[in-house]
Amino acid sequence: MLHHAIDRIAGTDPDRPAVIHDGRTFTFGELSARVRAAAAGVAARTAPGARVAMVGENNPAWVEAYYGVPRAGRVLVFLNHRLAPAELASVLRRSGASLLVGTPEELDRLAPAVAEIDGLDTLDLAGWEDLVGAAGPGAPEGSAAEPDGAGAGAAGDGAAGDGAVGNRAPAWIIYTSGTTGSPKGATLSHDNFAASIEASAVGRPVLPDDVYLYPFPLCHVSGYNVLRVLAAGRPVVLADRFTPEVFVDLVDRHGVTTTSVAATMLSSLLDHLADHPEDRARLGSLRSVAYGAAPMPPALLRRAHDALGVAFTGGYGMTELAGNAVFLGPDEHRRGLAGEDRLLATAGRAAPNVEIRVVDDDARTLPAGQPGEIVARGRQVMLGYWDDEATTGRSFTGDWFHTGDIGVFDNEGVLAIVDRKKDVIVTGAENVSSLEVEEEILRSCPEVREVAVVGVPDPHWGENVCAVVVYRPGSALAAADLIGRVRRSLAGYKAPRHVVATDELPKNGTGKVVKDDLRRWLADRPDLLGARR
Repeated sequence: MLHHAIDRIAGTDPDRPAVIHDGRTFTFGELSARVRAAAAGVAARTAPGARVAMVGENNPAWVEAYYGVPRAGRVLVFLNHRLAPAELASVLRRSGASLLVGTPEELDRLAPAVAEIDGLDTLDLAGWEDLVGAAGPGAPEGSAAEPDGAGAGAAGDGAAGDGAVGNRAPAWIIYTSGTTGSPKGATLSHDNFAASIEASAVGRPVLPDDVYLYPFPLCHVSGYNVLRVLAAGRPVVLADRFTPEVFVDLVDRHGVTTTSVAATMLSSLLDHLADHPEDRARLGSLRSVAYGAAPMPPALLRRAHDALGVAFTGGYGMTELAGNAVFLGPDEHRRGLAGEDRLLATAGRAAPNVEIRVVDDDARTLPAGQPGEIVARGRQVMLGYWDDEATTGRSFTGDWFHTGDIGVFDNEGVLAIVDRKKDVIVTGAENVSSLEVEEEILRSCPEVREVAVVGVPDPHWGENVCAVVVYRPGSALAAADLIGRVRRSLAGYKAPRHVVATDELPKNGTGKVVKDDLRRWLADRPDLLGARR
């Protein structure tokens, strides 16, 4: 069970720092007691197997819910506060959540969109604090504490985890955008995370004196880093949100030794240090930086190495794998920075407890040097997609999960990611489904006859969303107006940054848009993109 790790440390060293946020430090003893109380409080308000959703920027309540909701035999549903109210209401309906916990600001923002969801109770953070306090830290071990039995059938609304108990019980549901357009609820069990933590202990070990800074939103699967660091008995420093100034201040104030970043974060930090070189001395305790979410450009790695002088580790994984399953370690980075350039463009080696293959369209294993789809098998592979047997079935061949990413092994067993799901755009470490944006443009812009949405390179965000549109005869629409209509229904980061008009879209013999041709056309005509909007 997720909570066993913090209970174990609380039992032997209760005064050890666990979570540090906004000037307050929670010890392992305090965290364990609050998780136990949260589990009892959630159990008192919800039925066994209920889904409990949380929304809002980073705060310690997220960490308490990480452990407390599954401890109660309920399932925590992650809501990304950057999504539009209609999107979040859809996730709440699809997950069947009966309790929504959030900041007052988020609950106010969502109130009109969720008012008609039957059976949905809400609780703000003050209420969460009252719930934890009312339950009391002395709640007896085992009361509302273990999902065995209480969690049976927790995924009874769908295929994922149906009837699972104990370590195979669903713990978290994280909705992730994919090529189908609508978000899919990756259902992750206690055992999925136990395996993920084991994998990271090899590929990205936590050292005995580490202090870890977590700068990502806690509503992402990257939150598994909080689990792995706390399981090793080391403190986690939470940032409300990432800015270079906040990053430097937290590293300096708490003696942070290690952190995880996306490429956009690292780029912003290096730009800040270039403008404020005096802040470099404030990062003296930092000795390692991990990255994931999207590929790290080798040029950015070299720049970071020159500016920071720290060790780097890379990771390849996804929500459906409960975190990273493939790692590129510090030694490979040192070799890459010393001249073996190819290593900097690889994902690394699979962790010992996960199997990774590269296969053809018939699921046959391909030899080294030949690219194909990456498939994975192991305990950290998700239970399935919540209440979506069809999509779950299409995503597996036997017990092999199809990632949709294209990769290739070299003769030494090092995996490189050749490409990823073409229809998913990664902008600032956020996944955007191109189909979802296309459907919204066609819905809200009757002037548009056809549209194809693709990612175009951006030096800071990694990719920008670009809409290539064919207008109806006699119609026209200013780019700003099109973008504005999309923003009214979807999160801002999903709205196109570029709008390009064309007479026709490239298509194959079956009438399907060939996005590879579209990307090449845009790459050859950068003038079409103009200034980023």
